Amino acid sequence: MKIRIKVILWCTLGALWLVFPSARAATAGVSADAAPTGTGTNVNLNATMTTLFGDPVIARGKGFEIKQNDLDEVMTGIKSAAAMRNQAIPPAQMKLIEGQMLDRLIQVQLLLQKATDADRAAGTKLAEAQMKTLLERAGSQEALNRQFTALGISMAQLKARLVQEGTAQAALERELKVTVTDAEARKFYDDHPAEFEQPEMVRVAQIFLSTHDPLTGAELSDTDKAAKKKEIEDILKRARSGVNFSNLVEQYSEDPGSKDKGGVYTIARGQTLPEFEAAAFSLNTNQISDVVTSASGYHLIKLLEKIPAKKLDYATVAGDLKRVLIQQKAAKLSPPYLAALRKAAGVEILDPDLKAVEQQIQSEAATNALAAPDGK
Repeated sequence: MKIRIKVILWCTLGALWLVFPSARAATAGVSADAAPTGTGTNVNLNATMTTLFGDPVIARGKGFEIKQNDLDEVMTGIKSAAAMRNQAIPPAQMKLIEGQMLDRLIQVQLLLQKATDADRAAGTKLAEAQMKTLLERAGSQEALNRQFTALGISMAQLKARLVQEGTAQAALERELKVTVTDAEARKFYDDHPAEFEQPEMVRVAQIFLSTHDPLTGAELSDTDKAAKKKEIEDILKRARSGVNFSNLVEQYSEDPGSKDKGGVYTIARGQTLPEFEAAAFSLNTNQISDVVTSASGYHLIKLLEKIPAKKLDYATVAGDLKRVLIQQKAAKLSPPYLAALRKAAGVEILDPDLKAVEQQIQSEAATNALAAPDGK
């Protein structure tokens, strides 16, 4: 299904959905082998700058303040993600992105003040679903950890941000009374058949041995790597001699994201590490791969099932499709509502440069609204 619920990572990697048309794959997980060394550099720099120059309030409104470090954390994630994809962000565009991200930080704070217990429950549920999707696409918990560590974000921080974003989204949809009927969803499904083609997929089980320190994330020494390589080669011999693969997963695998479910993942092409994907799609059913080496570590992969490409039936996609259409409706209806919230909260941008960017964004939004057919 090509129509997916957009992973709401406005304050992390998902900001690239707005900025780079070619970067949408980033929300499916940045390849772990692209992660640079010294991943804490940007985070340490932010902390150093805060120590030297303080953490001034750059925006405020009734009931909230946003400090420079809040925006710096967002921008660190965006810069790191762009660098990992070999993308350079021009300085002029960087300032515009800062303005957009500050605007989103303000929106979230305003909407959180409107949130009910039901909104918070919905936000938590959405965050859990998004974390599950990110894990599936990363291929392992260790790979997912490394991807976001490279962006200066821990799993706890990521989950907290997703909960906040999901809660804000739920509050917005409730306040705007946004709904999508079965008839609307069905019409979209019928009118866009290509959007619901599921590509070829494979269901695999893996045994994973990491080549990184579990506490620091630092790469192991060559000696320790060689010991790991010898260990997984011995495991491979046992697996091919008939020892139950699930038992070996339980005994040896160092991937906490899959170990408790037998090491099983279902993946499509383009959703995981390239070395892992190449091996997984080349196997025959019940065949076990040779040792696969990636930037994360060593993998043994057993193919459990090949799932042919097909068109997903409406019943399968209806829930996700409605969620996407609701988000789209909310996005179209939200500008006047959010502008009213900002006015009521007396929102002020205190940083002169960001205030100028904010005025530019608002001016362009007004121009686009007037240029749209029927003012919509």
